[in-house]
Amino acid sequence: MRARDIMTSPAITVRPEVPVRGAAALLVSHGFTALPVVDDDKRLIGIVTEADLLRNGYLDENGGKTVGEVMTSPAVAMDADARGSVIARVLVDDRIRCLPIVDGSAVVGIVTRRDLVRALARTDTTVAAEAQRVLDLYGGGRKWTVVVTDGEAVVGAGDADAETERVLTSLAGSVPGVLRVRVLTEGK
Repeated sequence: MRARDIMTSPAITVRPEVPVRGAAALLVSHGFTALPVVDDDKRLIGIVTEADLLRNGYLDENGGKTVGEVMTSPAVAMDADARGSVIARVLVDDRIRCLPIVDGSAVVGIVTRRDLVRALARTDTTVAAEAQRVLDLYGGGRKWTVVVTDGEAVVGAGDADAETERVLTSLAGSVPGVLRVRVLTEGK
């Protein structure tokens, strides 16, 4: 499972000149805990969290502060190819709730702790059905079989060559809820 498979896209972003009250309203109206902060070219320059707003903006009684004054910068971000396990480790170890996903420095999405938990909560049956559908689409019909147990997808691949094994691993691994992939061929 990669960031692109579970991220919310497009991400709702905010610019540094937005008043703190405006950022707070966006967080509340969308149920978010943080917003990526971008410059005029939509490049990530920081992140503004509920904690940033409370710590730095709440005591400002006139509400005159801007996002740029209270945001955390630089922001931790990852690209769309980042593995779900790496994202989970960063979210937990760094004690953050969401992670902007970037293409270069342009924000393309966001992954939250809830997105990862949602992917984990999918049943093996649901995950297997989706993985089977992906493989059937790629193969133009039922050429391979998939069984998922505790997030591990086991692909029955018959006499597949090494390149086909790599493709099957990549395809099955792209399905949210697949944590590991094992390809079984006749020789294994």
